[in-house]
Parts: sequence; structure tokens; C-alpha cells
Amino acid sequence: MIERSQIARLIESYNTRALSVSCIGSHSALEVFDGAKDEELSTIAVCQRDRMKAYVHFKRIVDRIIVVEKFSDVLKQDVMIDLRAANSIFVPNRSFTTYVPYDGIENEFFVPIFGNRALLKAEERWAERNQYYLLSKAGIRTPIRYSSPDEIDRPVIVKVQEAKRKAERAFFVASSPSEYRRKARERIEAGLISEEGLSKAVIEEFVIGTLFNFNYFYSPLDNRLEFLGADRRLQTNLYDFVNLPAREQLEVDVLLQNIEVGHQPASVRESLLEKVFEVGERFVETVKKEYPPGIIGPFALQGAIDKDLEFVVFDVSLRVPGSPMLTTTSPYSKYYYGFVVGVGRRIAMEIKKAAEQNRLKEVVT
Repeated sequence: MIERSQIARLIESYNTRALSVSCIGSHSALEVFDGAKDEELSTIAVCQRDRMKAYVHFKRIVDRIIVVEKFSDVLKQDVMIDLRAANSIFVPNRSFTTYVPYDGIENEFFVPIFGNRALLKAEERWAERNQYYLLSKAGIRTPIRYSSPDEIDRPVIVKVQEAKRKAERAFFVASSPSEYRRKARERIEAGLISEEGLSKAVIEEFVIGTLFNFNYFYSPLDNRLEFLGADRRLQTNLYDFVNLPAREQLEVDVLLQNIEVGHQPASVRESLLEKVFEVGERFVETVKKEYPPGIIGPFALQGAIDKDLEFVVFDVSLRVPGSPMLTTTSPYSKYYYGFVVGVGRRIAMEIKKAAEQNRLKEVVT
């Protein structure tokens, strides 16, 4: 693991009056860059050659593009030297952790990362001290998990990696062991999933409730947790299949998938904000103990609020969440600052404040 002391020494060589913010050109990069420009910081997109168009079109917020053949080339020495020469603070997103090996992120990527690089891997369900471990330690309710399809005694959701697109999961719902096996076989025969992928699938209780992504920001500079807002996911081919009349849904022979393609803004009943803050605070305190120095910057808890008004968490994002909706639709950040702040701008504000106070070492690893 690249030691935090090594990054601290690297930061000492930076010109903190000429910082840049860099990010893999995918996932939430535009949100990161727009927020950086709001705070008058320069921006660098590390783009795969065949996925550059958005960053060329939105050139107001992208000062420079570093072109690579594949995203994992961000580990190449010439790319890292380029980023360091630009006094760059790198913001990790899901594409970074999907396309760049964790060993490379932890041991080779010698560029200051905004956030806790050791924590990124905990998002993966295969990690030893993963998100389930952290949620359990924090005493936050999660869905019941099943070690075998033979244990299924209620509706469950099966989270299995797609056979062809490794970054996507082919979710399906089942209510019994027999239904699980039938649906799994259908998907294997259709080439959607593989036997190997199914063997590694997560089977967990299907929570009946209203879905929310709660987006937070923890500031080590202010020792404060902020609730930036909520959103909901748009997924294909589930949406807008569910808008068909029930008779037509039954007549259409199609395997439903849950591939995220967009987001909707959401607000939370004000009386529930107490719980929103409570689960966020418990999670932050747990991560401080398990992965010191803890959370730095953005994270999200995804789950459902059930009929008993309990928040059940079934997924955690330990980096920039993938929704830009908060930039214009969340009232909550305005309650803090008097103007609406998205995740990207909140990151830039923290970086800028840390530089002004000579405390950059506290927000990077």
C-alpha cells in the first residue's frame, strides 16, 4: 500500500495555488469537473480513446484531456508524471475502481487521491471487510442474506454478474428455490449469465419499500457529516416496462434486467431526516475505526424505507456517487450554504479550503 506519509511528502512539492482536479472520464466525471470549475480549479479528464465525445463537447468544464488506450493506463508512469506535474488531486469514481485493478490503485497509483484509497475496495462484496461488514459493525439494518438457494423462504433478489459485461449485474427476483433455479437456467441458456457467475452471486431478501440513494459528504476539515440529498435510479429494461398494462407485461416474454441508465431527484419526508443523519453518522464513526483515517468526502447509502419507516441499506458507494441530480434539484445543500451544491462542487470546496489552510494532507491519501 502506498503510505499516506508518501502522499503527504508529494503534496509538499505541489504548487497549491495552481491545483487541478482530475478524474477518469466516465461515470460522474462531468459532475466533478463542473464543481471544480465553480470553485475556479482547473480540470483534467483521463479519457479512453473510444469514449471521449462527452468531454470534448462539454469543453467549458474540461480544460485538458489525457488520452489513453484503456482506463487502466492511468497507472502508466508517463500519465502519473503528467498528473503530478499539473499539481493534480485525483477524484476516484466507479469507473476508476471498475477498470483499474485495486492492487494498482493501492500500490502503484502515485498521485494524491481525494478520499481514502484503502477504503475503495470495501465496496466490493468479495472483500474481507466489505460494505456488509461495515454496515453490520455500525448496527445498520441490511437485507437477510442466504448462503444457498435452498434456504429461500421469501422473495429474494439475486445479484449476479453478467457474462459479457463484467461491470453490470443481471439482477433477478425469486420467491422459492425452484423459481430461483428456473430463472437462473433461463438466463444461463440466454447467455446473460454464466455458471461461474451464478456460483458467486449474492442472494438477499427483497426489501419491500420505497427506494432511495442517500448522498452524504464527510468533511475531516470541519469534522462534520452533511446530507447533500437523495435520488432514485432509472434502470433498464425494468423502466419503463413496468408502465405497460399488466396484461401486456404478462404477454411479453422478456428477461428483465436492472442496468442503471439514469437518475431521478427525490426528497425525503422531513420527519425522516433524523434517521437519515443517524445512519450516516453511525456509518462514518464505524469506518473511522475500521479504515483509518475513515471516510473523506462523498459516500452514499442505497436502500429502501419500508412500511415501518425503517431504512434498510443494501448497497454502499464509497466514492463519488453516479448521480448529477443534486446539482440542481436538492434543497438540502442549500440549507447549509445558501445555494445548491452538488457533490462535485462540494469536493472542490473541500480541496480549496484545505489548500488555503495548508491542510491538504488531511483530505488525500
